Amino acid sequence: MSLFTLEFEKPLKDLHERIIHARSLNNTSGINNTDLINSLELQLEREKNTIYSNLTRWQKVEIARHPMRPHSSDFINNICTNWFEIHGDRKFSDDKAMIAGFGYINNIKFAIIGQEKGRNTKEKLKHNFGMSKPEGYRKALRVMKLAEKFNLPILSLIDTPGAYPGIGAEERGQSQAIADNLFTMSTLEVPIISVVIGEGASGGALAIGLADRIICLEYSWYSVISPEGCASILFGDSSFNKDAAEMLKVNSRDLFEMNIADKIINEPVGGAHNDENTVYNDVAEVICVEHKYLSSLTKSKLVEERINKYNNIGVYNNEK
Repeated sequence: MSLFTLEFEKPLKDLHERIIHARSLNNTSGINNTDLINSLELQLEREKNTIYSNLTRWQKVEIARHPMRPHSSDFINNICTNWFEIHGDRKFSDDKAMIAGFGYINNIKFAIIGQEKGRNTKEKLKHNFGMSKPEGYRKALRVMKLAEKFNLPILSLIDTPGAYPGIGAEERGQSQAIADNLFTMSTLEVPIISVVIGEGASGGALAIGLADRIICLEYSWYSVISPEGCASILFGDSSFNKDAAEMLKVNSRDLFEMNIADKIINEPVGGAHNDENTVYNDVAEVICVEHKYLSSLTKSKLVEERINKYNNIGVYNNEK
């Protein structure tokens, strides 16, 4: 079990602690607890299957935010070789909430952009909890333009609670920076693959997510607004977050059924943090498979398919 336990995981933690205690007695007291340990382990397995096969949308959001969940820097360090990071937007500063650079995934050179939250308090403050400012989006755009110049595929790793809403960010053109990214990404003549590895909220996520392929980890979420933000607007109370999550249909399965996500990568029981190496390998494999197809398209066909993908998202009724 993770050192951090979500509320709905408490029964699993209690069983896990009982197993540890029984094993300890087995080793120190000479009492044979083998049958008890086996029984508890079976009970734990059954409880896991029951809990994780009946998760609500909000509980999946909680897993996407789990503090032990692998971040963009973890994916880069584990699926990428010869990583070379670049810094700054050449206009204001270097935004640590946005990682950008170049590296190889299975001998394929990618331009890679990722949103980084940080792990401990010091890192979270350094990376502004994964909330990018305009200079972060301009840095991402700078890398994407370099990718097009040198004919490199682009990989974006999405994991943000949203763009930073501070006054300084707004004064420096937050909305314009996001809009510029969306406009440019729509017509870039290189493959773009986005992987939602945690949470993807609002334009802060979409600003690096307008891609040919949107791939979601099983317990990730991606939406126009966070459940709490939606609840505050609709109900005037963020405590209605669970209801908002159900209405928004934020989870990966919802996105796949609405033809927004192109593929879902299954996670280990309980989330990616329970078997990170398997997740890294699966993500790298899917990226390479998608790149193989996208790189086979002509530039004009690539852009045409991308535009068609977004034109076909959603439904409307034009009856008067």
